[in-house]
Amino acid sequence: MSQLGNEPLTGGGTDVLDRELEELLNQHSNDDGDHERFSHYVKKNKIMESALSGKPVRALCGKKWVPGRDPEKFPVCPDCKKIYEKMKPGE
Repeated sequence: MSQLGNEPLTGGGTDVLDRELEELLNQHSNDDGDHERFSHYVKKNKIMESALSGKPVRALCGKKWVPGRDPEKFPVCPDCKKIYEKMKPGE
């Protein structure tokens, strides 16, 4: 995983993490709201894929969008951060 524009992070999932992610996805699937004000954690390879294809990426919190702004100008999404902090290194 990687916060857009920052150092690479590793990521994966556990049963608990997967359930929490599913809950967050359901909460935010049709709602942009506050997501637009934050920088989000996304798998690094998905960022490059999106840059080449123009296809949207999905953040840990469930936000789905096509990246196109400088993530350094925004605070980290609290939902992404919460999920990331529960992940074990190497997962």
